[in-house]
Amino acid sequence: MESSINKHQKNLATFVHASTFSKYFFPFGNFILPLVLWVSNKNESDYVDHHGKQVLNFQISILLYSILLGIVAIPVFIFTSWDWIGFASIFEHNTHHFNLNLRDGFRFRGGLAYLGIAGVLGLGLFVLDIYCTITAAIKARDGIFYKYPLTINFIK
Repeated sequence: MESSINKHQKNLATFVHASTFSKYFFPFGNFILPLVLWVSNKNESDYVDHHGKQVLNFQISILLYSILLGIVAIPVFIFTSWDWIGFASIFEHNTHHFNLNLRDGFRFRGGLAYLGIAGVLGLGLFVLDIYCTITAAIKARDGIFYKYPLTINFIK
């Protein structure tokens, strides 16, 4: 099947993968530019159609994983570190005493552990995104049908 894929299709599929890096220049560039390239060329080539779907499914999956990580990590961090922060008592309206007792930081360390785990997972998603995008672009250039790992197929 590789013989039916011409150089233009390989270059276009490679550019569809590489276009996801446009997110570093303008918001949602990792969705907009690949979507435009895919929609405008999907009927001309099954090869470009396959790679365009893979790119969009992977970017949507990474966004979903990042949102889920934030939904879990931020509340857990806030509620485990609440005692250390030492807010003024909300229920005592006439008392404005701030208690910043730094010796009682045990619960805060638990919050830091959750934040550290979330940070490592977030960094892992970032590295996975960069690595898989570069790998997919190289495979597309070589005429290989590539499937991203950990991808939910939203577009079939």
